[in-house]
Amino acid sequence: MYTIAVSFTVPPERRQDFIDSALEDGRRSTADEPGTLAFDLIADPENPDRFYLYEAYADEAAFQTHCDGEHFATFFKAISEYADGPTWLMRGSRVEQPPAAA
Repeated sequence: MYTIAVSFTVPPERRQDFIDSALEDGRRSTADEPGTLAFDLIADPENPDRFYLYEAYADEAAFQTHCDGEHFATFFKAISEYADGPTWLMRGSRVEQPPAAA
């Protein structure tokens, strides 16, 4: 599984616009992109204008498919005039527990 986390900071007067756009991106991406496994919007408890996106994909190719897709483009077009971000917090593949010896 390939995961990413990014942050965005938005002006207070655009908070709801950002929330609506991010949630729509998440709804559409998980519905239409088979490799998109999770798409979570998280509000920063200490800064009401900062948000985090945590996303999980089947693999890095599925993430790239998302980045090349319509929902990604629509989201960034909607927020490009006011959002600061994305700031990368992490990205990579989950380290799996090796199978137990038989």
